[in-house]
Amino acid sequence: MLRGYQTFNEFLHSDEKIATNILADRLRRLESYGIISSRQDPADGRKLIYSLTAKGIDLAPVITEMVLWAARHEETGNQPLVRQMRTAKEQLLADVRKRWEEKHSSLNS
Repeated sequence: MLRGYQTFNEFLHSDEKIATNILADRLRRLESYGIISSRQDPADGRKLIYSLTAKGIDLAPVITEMVLWAARHEETGNQPLVRQMRTAKEQLLADVRKRWEEKHSSLNS
């Protein structure tokens, strides 16, 4: 959501260092809850491209607050993102929504 990742490998190699089996399970769950959707990559039919649904993008403010809460109570590896959330949260959320709207409109055209 915040970084614009769209593929399994992008998620897998992110700062979170999540195990492949847990990542696959979470992506399946998020899709079953209607938070994300998937489609085949037109360039490589073996890959899936994940994108947020309208329901998913509505979680951006909630996720942002959860990240800020966690950063107050735990060591986090992504201090630049936390600083951006603290100093320019509304702009960050506006940018995330704008990026989502641009991708969403191009998928529906």
